[in-house]
Amino acid sequence: MNYDVFNGDADGIIALLQLQLANPTESKKITGVKRDIQLLKQVNVKVGDNIRVLDISMEKNLEALQKCLDTGAEVFYVDHHRAGDIPTSDKLEAHIDLDANTCTSLIVSNLLEKQFHLWAITAAYGDNMIATADAEADKLGLTQEQKNKLKALGIYINYNGYGSSIEDLHFHPEALFELLLDYPSPLQVIEQKDSIFYQLESLYEADMAKAQAAQVMYESDAVKVILLEDAPWARRVSGVLGNELANQSPDKAHAVLTHHQESGYTVSIRAPLNNKQGADKVVTQFATGGGRAAAAGINQLSESELTRFYQVFGDYYS
Repeated sequence: MNYDVFNGDADGIIALLQLQLANPTESKKITGVKRDIQLLKQVNVKVGDNIRVLDISMEKNLEALQKCLDTGAEVFYVDHHRAGDIPTSDKLEAHIDLDANTCTSLIVSNLLEKQFHLWAITAAYGDNMIATADAEADKLGLTQEQKNKLKALGIYINYNGYGSSIEDLHFHPEALFELLLDYPSPLQVIEQKDSIFYQLESLYEADMAKAQAAQVMYESDAVKVILLEDAPWARRVSGVLGNELANQSPDKAHAVLTHHQESGYTVSIRAPLNNKQGADKVVTQFATGGGRAAAAGINQLSESELTRFYQVFGDYYS
């Protein structure tokens, strides 16, 4: 059995998209909302299985990964999040790069000798790696209009991945992947006037308009924390809003809180664009935190921990 296990955000979807465009493979796909990263445990692994894992932290999937390797499955693992201790196994091919200025899709693009590099650039824009994406686009001689369109597409795909559950999303990540698979180039998606690009654009703009009234919970010279209301639209914009705030104030760290459906809050953190480090160090001081240096999150922060979060967050970036 072939499995593709991938994050439901722009980077995870586009990493798989490139692999499939280069070498179409029938597989069972396992994905979810962006924060659903412990996906590897959903594989009902058997000896001889082939598993591709894309854009989910190895550290958060280490036990399931070890089980896959011990069972005799072949695992191809590409990621840019915290990895922990990478297992030593001739069954594992790991391509892990923790550089704050790369993403899984760019790593995949390099492995594929940049066959679908425009897609990788789109993913980098979606992951808010604007400077990196611009630099890669400039190497290809793209116009400013083309760069703006690829940036928008990356943001819209990323936006679709945020929510507490699949029901919050406009499109299931696997369904969105299948729709995008019809286009060898992202410019083709943009050129087609009835494509998914324009559907997502309309939905994104409607949700972001509602976010303008967000409540500021805590602010200092170094950090800003805002709270969105308890609604599906708020959960959908939690990540892309954090990116937008980071771009507006590149010397400041930002946290976007949304109400968790059980209790407490879900937290999305962006390190300052001019100091892209430490987000993972902040969130891993809380039980359900995880991510990378530039962008990280806490799946569930209790009400009683909120004051400590302000202190940890503010102290780290002060």
